[in-house]
Amino acid sequence: MGFLSFSLLILGLFQLVSAQQNTDPNEVAALRTLINYWNLGSKINLTIDPCNQNASWTSEDSNPRVACDCSSNICHITHLKIYALDIKGEIPKELFELKELMDLNLGQNVLNGSIPTEIGQLSKMQYLSLGINNLTGAVPPELGNLTQLNSLSFSSNNFFGPLPKELGNLTSLQQLYIDSSGVSGAIPEEFANLKSLQILWASDNRLTGKLPEYFGTFTEFRDMRLQGTSLEGPIPSSFSALTKLEDLRIGDLRGEASSLDFLDSQTSLSTLSLRNCRLSGQIPERIGKFTNLKYLDLSFNKLTGQIPTSFRGFSSLQFLYLGNNNLSGELPEDMITPELIALDVSFNPLSGNLPTQFAKTKSINVVGTSINANGLQDNKVSGMLNCIQGKTKCKNKGSSTSFSIKCGGTAQKSASGIEFDDDSEALGAAALYTSTDERWAVSNAGNFISNPKGNRYVVMTDSQITETLESELYKTSRISPSSLRYYGLDLKNGKYSIELHFAEIEMEDSSSWKGLGRRLFDVYIQGEKVLEDFNIQKEAGGSKKALVKTFEANVTNTIMEIHFFWAGKGTCCIPYQSTYGPLISAIHASQVSEAADASSSRKRVGLIAGIVIGAVAGVVILSSVFYLWWKKDPQGHMRIFTDSPRKPLK
Repeated sequence: MGFLSFSLLILGLFQLVSAQQNTDPNEVAALRTLINYWNLGSKINLTIDPCNQNASWTSEDSNPRVACDCSSNICHITHLKIYALDIKGEIPKELFELKELMDLNLGQNVLNGSIPTEIGQLSKMQYLSLGINNLTGAVPPELGNLTQLNSLSFSSNNFFGPLPKELGNLTSLQQLYIDSSGVSGAIPEEFANLKSLQILWASDNRLTGKLPEYFGTFTEFRDMRLQGTSLEGPIPSSFSALTKLEDLRIGDLRGEASSLDFLDSQTSLSTLSLRNCRLSGQIPERIGKFTNLKYLDLSFNKLTGQIPTSFRGFSSLQFLYLGNNNLSGELPEDMITPELIALDVSFNPLSGNLPTQFAKTKSINVVGTSINANGLQDNKVSGMLNCIQGKTKCKNKGSSTSFSIKCGGTAQKSASGIEFDDDSEALGAAALYTSTDERWAVSNAGNFISNPKGNRYVVMTDSQITETLESELYKTSRISPSSLRYYGLDLKNGKYSIELHFAEIEMEDSSSWKGLGRRLFDVYIQGEKVLEDFNIQKEAGGSKKALVKTFEANVTNTIMEIHFFWAGKGTCCIPYQSTYGPLISAIHASQVSEAADASSSRKRVGLIAGIVIGAVAGVVILSSVFYLWWKKDPQGHMRIFTDSPRKPLK
């Protein structure tokens, strides 16, 4: 018994020693420096060994998390996660003493300064996330040394300069998130080596040059997003090889026109958005055979021909946006299925009647078409449609000299006596609504695809709004993920002053990572761009601060259009997914001078709601005028016509 007891004691001591393997002392010292620098001592208590298997920070769900590899006599730190804890300061160089790191997640903090070049020493790194921070400087070429990387994210930062060509060394890379990172210039040719890429998010950057032809060789692509850049078309025909795509979002292309010919066998697509891409030609019939497609946005292009008959019974489709094109003919029978949630075909020379099934869809917009909308439940909407389309005279031929709207909220009277009308009607993903007195209307197109809070088109706050005596006026706002238009109706012709009231009430300006969001959008009045890349928060000097922008515009046939348009810019996901797009709190427009006479008003360039054809040689049919006008207006923001077309937008 004595010998057995002694043997058990020795075995127990051996197991105890084995269980108490120590972490590399250099790594412990480095980790201690990081913990102290980022004030995380209350979360990671290093009075015990950081690789102790019983420590609270070792599980996959822990945050912060430290995990180790103890397969040898000395433990090494391989995983470090400090996620969304608002750590501040620069990235200490002690971090790079953790040379065995395979997974580093410092996302959603407020780190500043540049990425140290020493990051290239972490050659075993497989997953690196630095997204949503306040990092600056150039993206270091030393990242190209991390050739085992599977995933790299430095999105939503403030970098400048080009993407380093050395990133082309990352041949194992499957995911690359660089959206809203601040990078500029051409996409390096060396990126052609990234054959393993499955996900690329690169929207909202100052990228230039042609869309790379070699992207068509990335046959593992599942998700590609390139919106709000300065990239040029055409979309390469080589993209036809990307048959595994599930989510493709390209937008706001410049340069040459593109076609949809590259869409061939992408039957895995669930989301397809090619908005504002200078697309021309017809919509291929084969798209109607993409049986997984739920979201299709081809709006703000120059597509012609009819809507494909293959769209009949398109049972998978839930959201369809074809607005602001040159599509003609009638809507196909059985196009509106029970699954379809929203349909926008506005501002197309479409005709005929609404399909009998249209009432099954929750949201529909046919403004700016010749479709017979008399079947709409709201007769006022039908009347406004006919007015805008030029089928009837606008009511009273211009009886009002002002309109005021409390966007997204209930009626209010300002301290100066202005009565702001109620605009609390719930809008859908493709919606048109006219006020009870028919003095104004509002339309929306688009939906927030990934919004965890659902599709909301109004935001509100209980906080006090500063820089104004009218705080209540700014506590609710209309928002849109794409295109929001307000129409002043039945106005007397003449010059008007337009006040646009803004306050950023959805994005924070706190010291947290939640305050790092940027909202950018454009504003057009009567077809003229009056604000580009407008940032409410920046101009107002912070969130929840009132800002009023004042403009003048002419009304020439009783209608005014104010268009808020998202051009793919700004952050997408701060403080939560799908936080972007135009926002407006209130509108007030009033006449400052009447039109001199009928003949001079016809010569003024303004946004009106029909096509006035004067003394012209020959008879010009409506569709021809529509087409010729669209050729003069490649960006498609001015889709209600004047008799004296303006110069195209630059």
